[in-house]
Amino acid sequence: MVTGWTRYLRGLATSALCANALFTGAATAESATAADDAALAAQWETYNQYAVPSVLEMSPMREVTEVALPDGGALALTALHPGVNRWFVLDVTMAGATRRYHLENADEKSWRFSLSEGPDPALVIAGLGEETECRPWKGDTSELATASQTGLPYAPICGQKAYLRNVVPGSKTNREAVSDFLRDNVVFGDKLVNLIKGAFYEDAFIENAAMVEDGDAGETAAALGQANLDRRPIMRPYMGLELDGAEGGMEAGAWYGVTGQEGVFASALQPGMIAQSILAERNGANWLDGVEQGADVYLVAFDLSRFDLGYELGTDHPGLEWSSRPQRRGDDWQIPGPDGFNRPDPLVRNGMLSPALTSRTVATFAGGFKRDHGAYRFQDYATFNKGHHYGFLSNGVTFSRLMPNLATLYVTLDGTVGMKTWTEEDNDVVPDLRYARQNGVPLVVRNEAGQSVPGDRVSNWGGGNWSGSAEAELRTLRAGVCLREVNGRQFLIYGYFSSVTPSAMARVFQAYDCGYGMLLDMNSPELTYLAVYKQNETGDGLAPMHLNRFMAESDPWVNGRQIPRFIGFSDNRDFFYMVRKE
Repeated sequence: MVTGWTRYLRGLATSALCANALFTGAATAESATAADDAALAAQWETYNQYAVPSVLEMSPMREVTEVALPDGGALALTALHPGVNRWFVLDVTMAGATRRYHLENADEKSWRFSLSEGPDPALVIAGLGEETECRPWKGDTSELATASQTGLPYAPICGQKAYLRNVVPGSKTNREAVSDFLRDNVVFGDKLVNLIKGAFYEDAFIENAAMVEDGDAGETAAALGQANLDRRPIMRPYMGLELDGAEGGMEAGAWYGVTGQEGVFASALQPGMIAQSILAERNGANWLDGVEQGADVYLVAFDLSRFDLGYELGTDHPGLEWSSRPQRRGDDWQIPGPDGFNRPDPLVRNGMLSPALTSRTVATFAGGFKRDHGAYRFQDYATFNKGHHYGFLSNGVTFSRLMPNLATLYVTLDGTVGMKTWTEEDNDVVPDLRYARQNGVPLVVRNEAGQSVPGDRVSNWGGGNWSGSAEAELRTLRAGVCLREVNGRQFLIYGYFSSVTPSAMARVFQAYDCGYGMLLDMNSPELTYLAVYKQNETGDGLAPMHLNRFMAESDPWVNGRQIPRFIGFSDNRDFFYMVRKE
C-alpha cells in the first residue's frame, strides 16, 4: 500500500532530483535525496513516539536550512511543511543569543522562502518571475524587532510578502469570561457552571419561526434539492442572512441562495417536520421531545467546487494541556500534555485570519470543544488512548495528535475536504493533511446500503461525550457540520440547532442526506457563531451577515462600523473559514 508518508517521500525525492541533478550530477543528487529521506524517516519515527518535547517534533515533514553569519552568528530557517508552504520558524543567533520568529508566507501559492549563503546571507523570497532578498534581522533596530513590537497579530515584513506572527490576547465574551472565572477560581466551579447552564441556558436561545402552511415558497435553489420532510410550511425565521427569493419566507427544507455569494445556500426547518420514515426508525437515535421538535434549525451550505476550507487555532483554545476528564496513568504524570507538551512555542497562535486572505473570505464559523471538554470522562474511550483527547492540525502542523475512533473534518494538501472516523491506519495520511479538527464521534454516517443513519453513539451520553444530556434533560443550543454530495458536487453544510439533543441533530442531517456529520460546539451563540460576509457600504471592508441575531453580539462596533470576529481582531477560540478559490 502506498501511504501518504510514502507519497510524500517520493514527491520529495522527485523534486530533489530535478533540482539538483543539473548541477551536481544524478549520483550526488541521489545520495542527497537518500540523506533527506533518512532525516524525514527519523522525524516520522519521533512523531509517533508516546510523547515529544515540543510542537516542532509534531511537524515530521519539516526541513531545516542553516547558514553562517559573518560575525560568528547563524541563521536557521525551518519550513514546517514544505507541501503547505505557509509556516516557517526563523532562528537568529547573534552575540551568543538566539531569537525565534514564527513567519507566515503571505502567498504560499506564489512565494518560496530560502536562505542564501555567502558573506551577506539573506532570506530569499522567489516567485512570479521575481526574487527578493530580505534581511529583517539586520540593523540596530531590525525589521523583526520593530515588527515584534507593533502589537499586531500579523506584522508585515519583507515588502509584505511575509508576516511575523505575534503573541496577542484573544477576545472573549462576558458569558465566556464568567464561566472561565468560575471554573478557575471557585471550588466546584465546573459543577456551578453546569448548574447555571441547566437553570439559564436550557432553551435560552430557542427560536420558533412563524408559520404559513400555504404560502409562497419564493425562488428556491435547485442545486441541493429538498430535505425529506412530511410538512413544508413557509417559515419566517429570525435568520440574519440576506437570501434571494425568500422575501415572503422560506419553505421548510428548501434551499435559497445567499445574496451576493454565489455557491452559498441557506435552509431552515424544525425537527418535527422530518418525515416519519426517518423519525420512526429505531436505529440509534432517541425519540424527540415536543420542545426540540419545534426548535428552529438553520443550515448553510457551501459549494466546495467554489471554495477552499481552512482552519485556524484560537489564542487559547483548544489548549494543549491535559483535560481534567480522563484519569492519567503511569507515565502520563511525567508529561505536561497528552502529546508531551502544553505550550505551542516557538509557534504563535493568534486566533485571526491572515490579512492576505481577507479579500477572498466568504464565511467563518466557530470550531469545536475547548481542551478540557474535548476528552472522555466515562466509558471505554476514557480508558485508553490517553482518554481520546480531540486532535487538531493547522497548516500542516499537528498541535494535538489525531486520535482513532473520533469524528474528523480534514483538508488535504490538494484542497480536498473529507470527514470520517479516524483509524490507526489513517495516521499514515498525516503528511497529506493541511488542516484537521476532531470533535467527538459521528452524528451520522452512511451504512452499507448507502443510507444516512445515526452514528452508533448518538444516544449514548457518556460514550459520545455529548455534554448536556442525550435524554433531553438538558436540551441546548448546538452546532454541527456535515458533508453531502449532489450529482458529483460536494457541499459542506453547517447546522445551527437552537435547542436540541444529538438525536435531533442526527435526524436533521439524515433528512438532508448527509454522508457524515459531527458536532462542533454548543451552549451559546458565540460558541456556535457563523457569519457570511459582503462588502460594506463604503466598499473598503467586509460586513458580516450573522446566521442569527444573537451572534451579532460577538462583533463589536468601532467608529460606527461592526468589526467582524476572526477577521478584524484576534479571538481566543478556534474557527474555520471559507475563501473563494483563486
